[in-house]
Amino acid sequence: MPPRDNPTARQARLGGELRKLRDHAGKTAREAAGLLSTDQAKISHIESGRIGISEERIRKLAVFYACDDAELIDALCAIAREHRGQYWWDEYRGILGPGFLDIAELEHHATYMRCLQPLTFPGILQTEDYARALFSSVIPKLPRDEVHARVEHRMRRRSILDRKEPPEFEAIVHEAALRMRVGGRAVARAQLEHVLEVSKLPNVMLRVIPFASEQFLEVTQTALYAGGIVPKLDAVHIDTPFGGLFLDSAADLDKHRTLLDLAEQASLEPAESRSFIHHIAREL
Repeated sequence: MPPRDNPTARQARLGGELRKLRDHAGKTAREAAGLLSTDQAKISHIESGRIGISEERIRKLAVFYACDDAELIDALCAIAREHRGQYWWDEYRGILGPGFLDIAELEHHATYMRCLQPLTFPGILQTEDYARALFSSVIPKLPRDEVHARVEHRMRRRSILDRKEPPEFEAIVHEAALRMRVGGRAVARAQLEHVLEVSKLPNVMLRVIPFASEQFLEVTQTALYAGGIVPKLDAVHIDTPFGGLFLDSAADLDKHRTLLDLAEQASLEPAESRSFIHHIAREL
């Protein structure tokens, strides 16, 4: 099969982890290719996520790289067994950009999530009208079909909270997001009421950073920290003016864990946060 033009973030992560193992072992791509009886170009494609790799080959490489982290290797093999078309977001391939599929994929496989949102509510906590208002405000203006597809996709992402064993989800939202009248007064009020209802779920923890907080915190950029099946597969997703960006280096993971810890310290407790949101909703 020809190399993939657009590997998913998860496919790229599998390849990236194999590259890290090879680098740590001090092996060359040529040596890895020799082990698998292939060429260096194919190793390059595997490590960039553009070509898949079998579970058997992953385990063969693990032995060659002297990697004894059984949990990590099992997790990489599980990723390798996945195939395109088995998940609901694959229905949007060719309809929405790869970033939409990647965020749904990240959330679906996360064992837990922590997020920081300065100006809007997290995607999986948004109402349909709120999401539509956000997408309708994109410049340049999106076609109606594109807005509809984006809203539908975002609503389907919410299903992870309804699973039999849903991931723990901590959302830290700045007061600015609560007071933004996205879509108008009625839509904004319904959004606040929806968030209050969702915050009652046992796996959801909602915290608010009020304007009155005296702890300085960099909250100008969103951040979603997703726990992997093993810690080495944790990932961070941040929004940029050019689309979503995935980070997985040890330094980036540590930096964002610290950021989220500081944000939690600057925020109100969950019960206080719900009262705070309720008060703002009554003002609308």
